[in-house]
Amino acid sequence: MARLRPARAYRHLKRPFTRKSKYRKRDYVGGVPGSKIALFDMGAKGDTFSHRVTLYSKNDILVRHNALESARVAANKYLSTKMGKKSYYFKILVYPHHVMRENPLATGAGADRFSTGMKKSYGKSIGRAARIKEGQRILWVNVNEENLAFAMEAMRKASHKLPCKCTIETEKLEIPKKKETTDKK
Repeated sequence: MARLRPARAYRHLKRPFTRKSKYRKRDYVGGVPGSKIALFDMGAKGDTFSHRVTLYSKNDILVRHNALESARVAANKYLSTKMGKKSYYFKILVYPHHVMRENPLATGAGADRFSTGMKKSYGKSIGRAARIKEGQRILWVNVNEENLAFAMEAMRKASHKLPCKCTIETEKLEIPKKKETTDKK
C-alpha cells in the first residue's frame, strides 16, 4: 500500500484549484474520497452544561481528515474514560471539503516509458482536508464546572494531533432559565 505524502506538501492554505474548461462536461472534481471522520457529535447531545472549552487555530492551515479523526479519538477517549459518556458534549466544528490531489510520477528503471510528465497533470485525489483560518474554532467540549480540568486536558491532547499551533479557551455558558407554567382553568 502506498504511504501518505507528508503533511508539509499540503498544509499551506492556498486557493483551491477547480478545473475550468470551455467544455462543461470537463468541469469536474471526480473521485472525491470518503472522509475518515466517524462522528461529529459525541456525548450527551441534548443536555445543558455550564462551561465550554474551545480549541482555536493560531494560523491558516489545511488539516487532513485523518488528523481530525485522530484528534477526535484522542479527546473522546480521554473524556469518556475520565467522566463517562453522559457528562460532556463534544463537537467537531470543521468539515474536510477540500480535495487534495497529486500528480504521481513514476521513478526507477524504465520510468520514462510510463511517465507523462506534466501532461494532463490535474492529478489523482488522495484525500480530503479542512481549510482552517487563523482564530477559527476547531473543536469544543461542553462540561460542568467540576469536569473543567478534564476537558482542558482532552483539548490539549487533541491539539497535539493537529499540525498547527492551537489555543484553548474556556467560557461560561448561560443556562436558560425554565419558564414557570401557570395553570389557568
